[in-house]
Amino acid sequence: MAIGNYIKEIGRGKDGARALTRAQAEDLFGQVLDGSVTDLEVGAFCLAMRIKGETAEEMAGFLDATRQRMALLPASSQPVVVIPSYNGARKLPLLTPLLALLLAREGLPVLIHGAATEDRRVFISKVLEALVIPAQTAIKTVALGSVAFVPTALLSPGLQRLLDVRRVVNLRNPAHSLVKLMNPVDGPALIVSSYTHPEYAISMAETFALVQANALLLRGTEGEAVADPRRTPKMQAFVRGQATELQAHQGGSLTELPELPTAIDAESTAAYIGDVLAGKQPLPTPIAQQVAHIVQLHSRL
Repeated sequence: MAIGNYIKEIGRGKDGARALTRAQAEDLFGQVLDGSVTDLEVGAFCLAMRIKGETAEEMAGFLDATRQRMALLPASSQPVVVIPSYNGARKLPLLTPLLALLLAREGLPVLIHGAATEDRRVFISKVLEALVIPAQTAIKTVALGSVAFVPTALLSPGLQRLLDVRRVVNLRNPAHSLVKLMNPVDGPALIVSSYTHPEYAISMAETFALVQANALLLRGTEGEAVADPRRTPKMQAFVRGQATELQAHQGGSLTELPELPTAIDAESTAAYIGDVLAGKQPLPTPIAQQVAHIVQLHSRL
């Protein structure tokens, strides 16, 4: 169906808009990813969905369309731990690479995918460069006990174009939620995902359940999928879509805080990560707990 007909359904405002079926959402998002629609139509789609919000059925359809067009990484001999990184650091150091390297130390294959979505934050690519982990330039299998970084544009140029719309309209669109839910591996994976606002915890959990994903979901640090080093967040597991609470939110007053670097630039962050890995700095307890939960969950897959 032509995209204009879909926009007519989803663009009637918060109360008047109608939800699409999974098949309709797949068709619509496929047209957007293929670039077969105009920039004006893409903008209308993004703004309409921003006002309406995505249902789990719609997000599942968007994921279906994306997977059909994505350059999938070959499966590893074990399920790949997939960590999306799109929010970056604003106030706290970006410790997503620390989480990934700790999991690789446990012998797991770890894939980070991501892209810079604005200009005022420190993003994953810069910290990984400082850690001498270059971005991949070709799609290949992730080895056991290693960390691979694959830019979103390598996985899906169409998805990268949609993420870039934010730089024009200054609003998120369905792509910013989708990248935190997708499995870019042609085989089993464990997705480590995060949300920033409580309403996304509900919608993301519903989507993981619907698509029968294996995942760990938590309220991350400034939107990144790593536990806040100061306070342990709630962590929820999904095994083939079945949800289980693994970790309760740490309540009450904090009696002590970890010694974190005051500077959040890539070089300072990489130096801190190196010190933690070498045992020169203590590993924050919330991140240690997250690593333990992921390793245990991975063993169940």
